[in-house]
Amino acid sequence: MRLISGGTFLMGSQRFYPEEAPCRRVAVDDFWIDETPVTNRDFARFVAETGHVTMAEVAPDPRDYPGMTPEMARAGSLVFVKPSALVDIGDPNGWWHFISGADWQHPQGPDSDLDGLDDHPVVHIAYADAEAYARWAGKALPTEAEFEFAARGGLDDADYAWGDSLAPGGRMLANYWQGLFPFANQCLDGWEGTSPVASFPANPYGVYDLIGNVWEWTQDWYADAAAQAPAKGRKSCCAVSNPRGAKQFQSYDPAHPGARIGRKVIKGGSHLCAENYCQRYRPAARHPEAVDTSTTHIGFRCVVRVSPKPR
Repeated sequence: MRLISGGTFLMGSQRFYPEEAPCRRVAVDDFWIDETPVTNRDFARFVAETGHVTMAEVAPDPRDYPGMTPEMARAGSLVFVKPSALVDIGDPNGWWHFISGADWQHPQGPDSDLDGLDDHPVVHIAYADAEAYARWAGKALPTEAEFEFAARGGLDDADYAWGDSLAPGGRMLANYWQGLFPFANQCLDGWEGTSPVASFPANPYGVYDLIGNVWEWTQDWYADAAAQAPAKGRKSCCAVSNPRGAKQFQSYDPAHPGARIGRKVIKGGSHLCAENYCQRYRPAARHPEAVDTSTTHIGFRCVVRVSPKPR
């Protein structure tokens, strides 16, 4: 882990997506953060010691999902499948497929395995799985503010974690999609999917992969831009100290009013973020993810909010 000395920074952005606004001054205390996302090797040790079974390995109960047909009640997870030709970029069903038998040990489906992937980030992790690992490790998941503060590496209000140019001098500084998403990846960064952690340079805090590779869970409930605005009467110059996100009911997806499933903030973007789609390979970027959902591009890392360095 690396110690991040707390401080005040400008959180959010008004130059990309509306959910990142408004910019606001935020202060965080000191915290330790994992140098890398949790890997398959790390997670395998956790499972071996605890017997934990991930949500992707358990068939959902139709009683929890009104309208679910019995044949849909299968264990599995969402897998990115690259289409061979142009698809409607407005319809994620063109590349996301629920595959029965996909889970952290079988990332592409039941016939796949983790051969050669020990040092890649663990994926197909739902929020409860990430929390279970954090408890076992004596740690916690970061807040959105802690993650963004760490990802910025001391560069306040820069577009990217390393400055204001995505690929300065043509250098690939993170694992993201180069080319036309979702069917043409030039792999200029060397990777089609996830990459081994620490394949790209650490930021000034000595932390790796806070941008790209996999999205990462935070402990904060998601809320839209309006809910993130400073409280009425608070001066805009006053920093909010250690914000803890929204309330669970505020995180429900308004597009699906019948689904009362909370959504957490995920941060950092992934190897599927591209210039023509989802430019969220940035510290300010944020996205809502339902807590019961797992995919091939979401992982996590942990923090410790105490002064002594953990073992």
